Amino acid sequence: MFTGIIEATGKVEKIDRNEGNIDFVLSCPFTQELKIDQSLAHNGCCLTVVEINSDSYKVTAINETLEKTNLGAWNVGTEVNLERCLKFEGRLDGHIVQGHVDKTGVVESIEDQNGSYLITVSYKETNEYRTVPQGSITLNGTSLTVAESETNQFSVAIIPYTWEFTNMKHLKIGDVVNLEFDIIGKYVAKLLKSPLSNMVQKYQ
Repeated sequence: MFTGIIEATGKVEKIDRNEGNIDFVLSCPFTQELKIDQSLAHNGCCLTVVEINSDSYKVTAINETLEKTNLGAWNVGTEVNLERCLKFEGRLDGHIVQGHVDKTGVVESIEDQNGSYLITVSYKETNEYRTVPQGSITLNGTSLTVAESETNQFSVAIIPYTWEFTNMKHLKIGDVVNLEFDIIGKYVAKLLKSPLSNMVQKYQ
């Protein structure tokens, strides 16, 4: 479990394809603190550390992960948002994030609003995922508040600190980003599609 508060950014140092999977070797400021089998969110996607070698570490993305995320578009040198798993001994500064990317979205516009930035993202329409104004959304692993919401599109406002500290500053129109929707919203959407919900509506 994560919070969506980015701890640092890492850099992709090496990419090895292994049949349908990809091994990524990355470096980051806290490599020396990592352990084998540790969960680490990369652009919001939870991956397991499988090898540590000096200042770099290795994770493996399986084919299912590659199909649902933007990891397959990484290149050597790509900057990645990183967050280690939540420790239950402090404040939950972001929101509850599972590290399971629901789908990808496309950056439609980036507006410089005199220091802050308004990013609009679209995604393929689905009844499973919804956003609401002032609700939570995770974009490339970053916990953000929804500013504007439509059926298959939303906007988020980025403060200068988040813009500079994460890989948001590298985003361009047309870029594919990882999205994890709010877990409470996903449960509500699921319940509304359930037979119990249909029964209640029938007798109203």
